[in-house]
Amino acid sequence: MVIGIAGGSGSGKSTIAERVVNGIGRDRVLLVEHDAYYRDRPELSAEERASINYDHPNSLETELLVDHVRTLLVGKRIEQPQYDFGSHARRSESLIVEPHRVIMLEGILVLAEEALRNLMDLKIYVDTDADLRLARRIERDIRDRGRTPDSVLEQYLTSVRPMHLQFVEPSKRYADIIIPEGYNSSAVGTVIGMIREYLARE
Repeated sequence: MVIGIAGGSGSGKSTIAERVVNGIGRDRVLLVEHDAYYRDRPELSAEERASINYDHPNSLETELLVDHVRTLLVGKRIEQPQYDFGSHARRSESLIVEPHRVIMLEGILVLAEEALRNLMDLKIYVDTDADLRLARRIERDIRDRGRTPDSVLEQYLTSVRPMHLQFVEPSKRYADIIIPEGYNSSAVGTVIGMIREYLARE
């Protein structure tokens, strides 16, 4: 079973994905983040890599993720890339990932990519107001990525918001389930119940 969970940056999709994984068990549900598949651009300088629009679909090597999901679905392990957000480059070491009965793909653009959607059995969109998403992004990027409030806001206005309106928000129409206002215990319980029903049938 392949599940996609999308939504704007700071929408709460990562929190929901973690709750679902913990609710079912990490031995049965594999969480794969689209962010791990940012393209490696070693030919660019650090300044040039920092200026890339990371909210555009072209910044992600989605074709590799599609190939990896297909590999996992036939019961084979993958070598998943690991991305360093500080240097805007892939780390030299990969992560060995074993196949699981349920694969959850999480990222702002997973529903915007047709090749990924075609692999999904369940598509989820987390729909959260823009002001709340921005506040969460500012807090996260300052805490986890060493950013300044001004740099986060500038990035939001120049790339995050335009890309959300062009690619992320329109992908909501492909969702089977829309979860409003970020974390919603009832919706998470519904998703967990659907996965448990699938596992019981299997």
